[in-house]
Amino acid sequence: MIEALKSNEIVDKVGGRFKLAVLVQKRLVDVTFGAPLLVERREGQTLMEAVIQEVLEGKITLEIDGGGRRAARAAAPTEVAEEKDED
Repeated sequence: MIEALKSNEIVDKVGGRFKLAVLVQKRLVDVTFGAPLLVERREGQTLMEAVIQEVLEGKITLEIDGGGRRAARAAAPTEVAEEKDED
């Protein structure tokens, strides 16, 4: 089991266990279909562990749009660079 999931720190950071489950699931789908990880994936580290690390480091959040749909939001380095260029 992933040690970070045993503490309430990660649950409190996201705002609840349901939100954490949704965020992790949506982020796993994004990464599986080609989105880059925002953390360095260590040797032997599972994809799930890397996503949990992203949550703990505050690199991804759960956003809910007006229609109630939920999406994992990650600020990839290229997005940050593009936003700075637009200023």
